[in-house]
Amino acid sequence: MDCDYLIVGAGFFGSVLAERIANDLGAHVVVVEKRNHIGGNCYSKVDRATGIEYHPFGTHIFHTSSLEVWEYIRSFMELNYYHHQVLTTHKGRAYQMPINLETINTFFSQNFRPNQAKAFIQQQALAEKIKEPKNMEEKGIATIGRPLYEAFIRNYTIKQWGKDPRDLPASIVNRLPVRFNYDESYFHDGRWQGIPLEGYTSVFERLLNSRKIEVKLSCDFLKHRKEFHVRKKIIYSGPLDRFFDYKYGRLEWRSITCTKRLIHEGDFQGTSVMNYADLDTPYTRIHEPRHLHPERQYGQDKTIIFYEYAHDQKNDDGYYPINTVQNQELAAKYKKLALKDKQLIIGGRLGNYAYYDMDKVILEALRCYKEHIKTLV
Repeated sequence: MDCDYLIVGAGFFGSVLAERIANDLGAHVVVVEKRNHIGGNCYSKVDRATGIEYHPFGTHIFHTSSLEVWEYIRSFMELNYYHHQVLTTHKGRAYQMPINLETINTFFSQNFRPNQAKAFIQQQALAEKIKEPKNMEEKGIATIGRPLYEAFIRNYTIKQWGKDPRDLPASIVNRLPVRFNYDESYFHDGRWQGIPLEGYTSVFERLLNSRKIEVKLSCDFLKHRKEFHVRKKIIYSGPLDRFFDYKYGRLEWRSITCTKRLIHEGDFQGTSVMNYADLDTPYTRIHEPRHLHPERQYGQDKTIIFYEYAHDQKNDDGYYPINTVQNQELAAKYKKLALKDKQLIIGGRLGNYAYYDMDKVILEALRCYKEHIKTLV
């Protein structure tokens, strides 16, 4: 098959680049997708039994404060008014997450004001006498003290990442904010936040809606690469190590499995996502997608929930990079190798071996187009 540009992967990185190349440059693009659907992990579909739209690969919330991203993506979707909140169950009781003043007061059976709570937590953290945290565990304890860390962070991390926090870098804790007020919002970079009114799949259908774009589903590019003749660029957004046939070894990835269950009641848990922090609960989260579309009138006699289980990748289905020093060093070797091929562009979450939110992937795609494609025409 001949084309100007070949894009591997129909998630946000590949779909945004396909849209720009087709509609701005007017070039012919072939998008090759290993799965049988577009949208990557952001794909959404409707449950036949309930009419509830859900995300098969875990709950995805769009949020951004980037004007550049918003001005681009708003042409392809309208957001509803959903704002994300997460709770965590520990020893049979639900707490706010990220940790905020309500979490602290409930956990310690106190009624602290903000400054009192801050002083109390600082006292607990300083009691551990950790001056230079060497890993995630030490950083977590030095930030929030041992009781909160062991209740909400340690065991959840073990389940989610399959690693002891002592074997993970301290920088991971930077993704775990602590608030000394009653702010329950999960995202702080959400000037624009919500779920696409018509679901995520509709967004990708619009991005890829061009006569210049040809989409091939259920096609593994790496098994059929000799069948394609590409005149300009190959843009790859799959797993970084797999592209090079694991030449330097395998990167570590975590994956998830979401198991659906029909519940004969109108509301199972009262929120879209409930985390489970304890090791004796095998799943990491329960998702209830009816809460993602408060503007829709779903029936009140039944709902669907999803139990999310984290595990190591199976059959190259890695979703999330495991950010150890060893993995980052190996990823750097692959990225250096990729630079030697002038026809190749590698990007996206899997291609960069990075934990990006959706808006960061869109921003990367827009800048990749401007800097590495449009300027070379």
